[in-house]
Amino acid sequence: MGKVGRSRTHKGNRDKYRKYRTRNYAKDLDQVHEDIKKVTENGGDETILKIQEWNEDLPGLGQYYCIPCARYFINSEALNEHQRGKNHKKRVKLLKEVPYTQAEAEAAVGYSTENSRGNAIINN
Repeated sequence: MGKVGRSRTHKGNRDKYRKYRTRNYAKDLDQVHEDIKKVTENGGDETILKIQEWNEDLPGLGQYYCIPCARYFINSEALNEHQRGKNHKKRVKLLKEVPYTQAEAEAAVGYSTENSRGNAIINN
């Protein structure tokens, strides 16, 4: 085997590593919808999630939190800069869609509810 064969053995490993890493994994949209639901159940009081107990392990002691992106920031200026950015605006746009429920997923597959005709056929 010549030099050409040896130099191509590790091609493309970097992209695979980046694809499967979970270091910067953010909350999924349905998890963020649950957080937003908590806020709306308390009368729209966003201080429940934004202002939390001080935690030394989080940036900014856990005081500057972006609810749609589920990220902590070091100070209010960094949070404001993030809110003007493209990634935050894209995430807010995605969160405007209503998440799918388990009932909708089952209906799409063909399962039916208790009172529908499809269930009667299965039981007979």
